[in-house]
Amino acid sequence: MQIPDRLRALIDDGLVDEIIRPLKSGKEASVFIVRSEGVLRAAKVYKEVHKRTFRSQADYTEGRRVGDSRQQRAMDRGTRFGKQQREEAWQRTEAEAMTRLYAAGVRLPRVHASADGILLMDLVVDAHGEPAPQLGRCGLSRDQAVKYHAIIIRQIALMLCAGLIHGDLSEFNILHAADGPVIIDLPQAIEVARNNSAKRLLLRDVANVTRFFARFAPEVRRGDFGNEMWLLLENSALRPDSPLTGRFQAARNVVDTAIVLREIQAAKEEAAKREEVRQWREAKKRKPG
Repeated sequence: MQIPDRLRALIDDGLVDEIIRPLKSGKEASVFIVRSEGVLRAAKVYKEVHKRTFRSQADYTEGRRVGDSRQQRAMDRGTRFGKQQREEAWQRTEAEAMTRLYAAGVRLPRVHASADGILLMDLVVDAHGEPAPQLGRCGLSRDQAVKYHAIIIRQIALMLCAGLIHGDLSEFNILHAADGPVIIDLPQAIEVARNNSAKRLLLRDVANVTRFFARFAPEVRRGDFGNEMWLLLENSALRPDSPLTGRFQAARNVVDTAIVLREIQAAKEEAAKREEVRQWREAKKRKPG
C-alpha cells in the first residue's frame, strides 16, 4: 500500500514521529500504524472522493450542520466547491462524533488529531498486543457472544443518550480488543434529533449486531432492544444507566412511570410559581403608597 504524501507531511508537522506500516485499506480510507508521541497509534487516511466506492447517502447527511449558507448552497448545487465542502464535512463528522462519544463513555478509540483528511487515534490491540481484528473474523464462545452482545447494546444506548446513531454498525466495524469489543468507523454517524431516518437506522444497527451474535448464542434474538431504546428515548426516559431488558412492555411501564413523575414535577413547579406570584401581590398590597 502506497504511503500518501499527506501522511508523510504529518512527520514534518510533528504530529507523527514515524510511519510503521500499512494496516488495512477499506472502501473509504486506508489505515496505517504510526508512532506518535512515542506510542503506536492508528492514522486513518481518507481516500479522495473519486477513488472511494462508498457513497455518502442522503440517509446519513440529512440534518447535518455544515458551514454558512454559501457553503450549503454550493453543496446543494453540487459545484466543485460544494463537493469539496461536503467531503470535508463527511471527514469532520467522524472526528467530532468520536470525540463526543468517547467523552460519553462509549467504547471507541480516542482521537488525538484530525487534519488534512487524516484522523490520528488510539491503536486498538488484542490480548497479544497486536492490532485487534474485526469481530466478524473471530469465533466466539456462547458466553462471549452473550456478554459482547450486552456490551454493544449498552454502547448503542450510550450513543443515543449522546444524541448520535452509528448508522452502519456491524461485526466488521467492531474490533475484538483485549478488553472486549470496540466500535470504529463513524463518518456516517447521524444526529438523532435532525434525521428522519434515525429510528430505522437504529433498528438496523441493533438487528445487524444481534444477527451476528446469534450465530454463537441464538437466545440473543429474543430481545427487542432497538424498539425498547427508541421508546425510552422518545419519552425522555433513556439514561446512560437505564436497565435494558429487551422487553417492550417493560419499557412501556418505565415510560408510563416517567410520564407520571414528570407530570407531578410540572405540577409542583406550577404550584411554586403561583405561590411566588401570590406572595409578590401580597407584598405589593402592603407596600405604602
